[in-house]
Amino acid sequence: MKIKIDKFVLSIIGVIIVAYFFPEWGIENSKIPINTISAMGISLIFFFYGLKLSPTQLRAGLKNWKLHLLVQGSTFLMFPLLVLIFRPFIQNEEQETIWLAFFFLAALPSTVSSSVVMVSMAKGNIPAAIFNASISGIIGIALTPLWMGLFIDSSQTDFDFTAIYLKLIIQIILPVILGLLLQRFFGEFARKHSSKLTLFDKFIILLIIYKSFAESFYNNIFSAVSFLDLLFLFIGVVILFVSAFFLTGLISKNLDFSKEDQITAQFCGTKKSLVHGTVFSKILFGNMATIGIMLLPLMLFHATQILVISIIASKHKMK
Repeated sequence: MKIKIDKFVLSIIGVIIVAYFFPEWGIENSKIPINTISAMGISLIFFFYGLKLSPTQLRAGLKNWKLHLLVQGSTFLMFPLLVLIFRPFIQNEEQETIWLAFFFLAALPSTVSSSVVMVSMAKGNIPAAIFNASISGIIGIALTPLWMGLFIDSSQTDFDFTAIYLKLIIQIILPVILGLLLQRFFGEFARKHSSKLTLFDKFIILLIIYKSFAESFYNNIFSAVSFLDLLFLFIGVVILFVSAFFLTGLISKNLDFSKEDQITAQFCGTKKSLVHGTVFSKILFGNMATIGIMLLPLMLFHATQILVISIIASKHKMK
């Protein structure tokens, strides 16, 4: 079986390389208004998200409540608890930063598009996947900052719940609501051109990633990160993913889920959204010099989940 490397993962690598050689484009005093462009882009991402949400499918999905509880429980409870286990072993500030980056990854919502695509490929419960992937992003707007607020005071940033939720309301919630209100006029158009809108989403994500890494490279934040450190980060990401995938599958079997629901539980309950991660990092860690490091586990996890889930989905498809 041929393993295809995701083009978006390659794009992320390319953007990081550009940030390494040309970090001056992404710093605070740059003539290129990346902050303004990305802020407007974030709002548009979630406006289109509201346009594409299907109220009919969401209402239909409410019936399978056990599956929904497992998926959301895995996303917002199991993942953070798996990372929380390692907090007592932190011995210095560098380890604290790495742990916080992993905890940020663990506190994020599930990704929408790839979850639904992979569930469809593996012949899982598609309506339930759409419901859980969609509702996860909405829940994450509230829960992710709450989780991070428990530990982020030890980092070099001013964590103000009022300011953060105000940004979330303006940049995310209001655009989603506006999209929902305009859905009857433009919803069908947005769903028809979903692939093109996804390209826009990816462009904004790449822009945020570029700026995050450009600032980190400019300030020599990665000077202390060796290849061995990256290897350990990758191993940690794989262990986290495999643990969550195994536990979600075990619980779904014990709950006597159908094969379709088991697939949906594992695929939706073990994904983490790069879209929300990059957006939330900009809002939560905007003043942190180590923001590039905060995104490293997320990007490694993104590449890992796409590769592993694609292989598993392909095997299910052939059965």
